[in-house]
Amino acid sequence: MQLSTKHLLGIKNLTTEDISLILSTSQQFKEVLQRPVKKVPSLREVTVVNLFYENSTRTRISFELAEKRLSADIINFTAAASSAAKGETLLDTVNNILSMKVDLVVMRHSASGAPHFLAEHIPAAIVNAGDGINEHPTQALLDAFSIQEKTGSLAGRKVALIGDIMHSRVAQSNIYLLKKMGASVMVCGPPTLIPKHISQALGVDVSYNLRETLEWCDVANVLRIQLERQNQVLFSSLREYNLAYGIGKELLDSLHKEVVIMHPGPINRGVELDSDVADSKQSIILQQVENGVAVRMAVLYLLSGRSVAN
Repeated sequence: MQLSTKHLLGIKNLTTEDISLILSTSQQFKEVLQRPVKKVPSLREVTVVNLFYENSTRTRISFELAEKRLSADIINFTAAASSAAKGETLLDTVNNILSMKVDLVVMRHSASGAPHFLAEHIPAAIVNAGDGINEHPTQALLDAFSIQEKTGSLAGRKVALIGDIMHSRVAQSNIYLLKKMGASVMVCGPPTLIPKHISQALGVDVSYNLRETLEWCDVANVLRIQLERQNQVLFSSLREYNLAYGIGKELLDSLHKEVVIMHPGPINRGVELDSDVADSKQSIILQQVENGVAVRMAVLYLLSGRSVAN
């Protein structure tokens, strides 16, 4: 089996078969990562460039580790330490890199649509590692993989996305994926951090009450407050936000069921999540990080043109 697309630009254009194939291939690679020797020759002779125009720690390290586990040749590009800082255009930069015979480009950019622009102009396969406030497809895939691993299925699950929905590419990719795979989705946060027409546009429920949301959901995916993307004051203070929408142990313990806690990171401890929740047995945050490597191995492997046997 192969993916129906040459690139991974977002979840929006993936089929359910694509998603299922990535998740099943991720399971195979997770089993590889449990072995004493975690490296496989699957992408030997394949060259991957990590093209990061925006700061990243988890995503970048996760992709690099995935590439090394697959035995790929790696080129790392950081905009601040490159000719891009001197005014070189995105297309010129990439064309120069492609002249080195690159097969795959993993790209993070602050401008929404940047990976899509590249995909129209260069022959290499593109993996979107986050573009502006548009999408972050591999995060949604690893979140889905983690939910499936923890609960057994995505279909029928009630998943809440809590926090800064307005500025979150993670939220958008998660909504697309979860809806495609049969889950119910609710978004929760201050009215100023939830897009006005999200219910009609994306088919999700909207709540402004944290307790009611937690009582409804099986899984709570808690999103970071992205102050760096906010160009106006959208709530009074981080303390006030924590009082209304922060999740503490006392609140979790008062619920009538156990809710799985997730977070794409980095966590603002004491704002979105208290430490005793982030580090609790209900949290699968570290499993998300571990699963990210397996999922990105699967994506790179499938986009390289390798097919998976039925």
